[in-house]
Amino acid sequence: MILAGLVFFDSCANKSETGNTEETKKEEGHTDEHENPNIAELTNDQIKSIGIELGTIEQKQLTASVKANGVLKVPNQNKASVNSIYSGVIRSLLVQPGNNVSRGQTIATISNPEFLQAQSEYLGVNAKISMAELEVKRQKELNAGNAGALKNLQAAETELRTLRTARSTYAQQIQLMGINPASLQNGKLISVLSIKSPISGVVSNVTVKMGSYVDVTTVVAEIVDNRQLHLDLFVYEKDLPKLKNNQLIHFTVTNNPGKEYDAKLYSLGSSFEGDSKAVSVHAKVQGDKTGLIDGMNVTAVISLEQTTVPAVPNEAIVTVDGKDYIFVLTDANAEGEHKADGKDSVKLNSKDQHEEKGINFERIPVAKGKTDVGYTEITLLKEIPKDAKIVVKGAFFVSAKMTNTEGHGH
Repeated sequence: MILAGLVFFDSCANKSETGNTEETKKEEGHTDEHENPNIAELTNDQIKSIGIELGTIEQKQLTASVKANGVLKVPNQNKASVNSIYSGVIRSLLVQPGNNVSRGQTIATISNPEFLQAQSEYLGVNAKISMAELEVKRQKELNAGNAGALKNLQAAETELRTLRTARSTYAQQIQLMGINPASLQNGKLISVLSIKSPISGVVSNVTVKMGSYVDVTTVVAEIVDNRQLHLDLFVYEKDLPKLKNNQLIHFTVTNNPGKEYDAKLYSLGSSFEGDSKAVSVHAKVQGDKTGLIDGMNVTAVISLEQTTVPAVPNEAIVTVDGKDYIFVLTDANAEGEHKADGKDSVKLNSKDQHEEKGINFERIPVAKGKTDVGYTEITLLKEIPKDAKIVVKGAFFVSAKMTNTEGHGH
């Protein structure tokens, strides 16, 4: 019994000592783990499953840009309000909103009995001119034989000139009606006139109905030629010196931000818009204009000159609490395994693999600059070794691992 008691006491003492030792190690580990809150430690298995890839901060040619808001506009010379020159009643409507029309195409017809009067007077004057020409010829023959008075010849010539002037006036009136005066020679008069489109484009609105009475002030239809769309952008005064003609512009419309269109800058404004410090600049939309309409609001990026700057792939940057970071490999026990695409995967040196030791990545604050072709310009806010390896793929997961570790520690 004494021997059994001694054995039990010794066993308990060893367990207590072991427990205390393990607890001390845990505390030490806990302290070490929080020595640098910007360090993330991942095991080889975690790195492999995430697919972390390493690279370096590269010198990239990125295109600087200026962001601006604006609106799509069609120049006034490419918009038309179609009116009838003469009053009348709408007899037919041949278009509706959305229809494409060509210049000179009939879009409606109107009728009015008064249209016959100008045609009738034109034909009457034509007949009188024939008689007046015969009279002038007769008076000239009489004067040649000293059988007629000079004043009679002069009167006949005056009458002929007056009639010819009247015929020209009536002919122009008839032409304005859209009627060829030569077509009236057979005596057939026209009481229904055509209203034609002055430009090619798309019918945006039809404002009359069948049987409506119209006059010269009535707008029958509105037509817009969207092929001549322009982009009016509002650029702040500080950005104006960066702009010049023929710079490329990429823009999206507010109601369809997923589709991008192109335009080219052709004119810089010379005055401020209203009370703002913004200046209007103008660009011509190029390429596909499908879905673009006069008056749409747009968001645009104006491409400036290219500059060579330090940059990393966009996915190498993570944002935490409104601040931007990259992750730098700091573990001397890790090495890069070069891959065909130029990136490096991470693995432990073979001599340390049996220790199951993790690989450390330090979170480094950066300031972001311009973004282009999948890369973002960065400015390091903390110095790192030259040619240091950084995480170019999987940075989000490294950040998540750090966040989980901090949460677990608390």
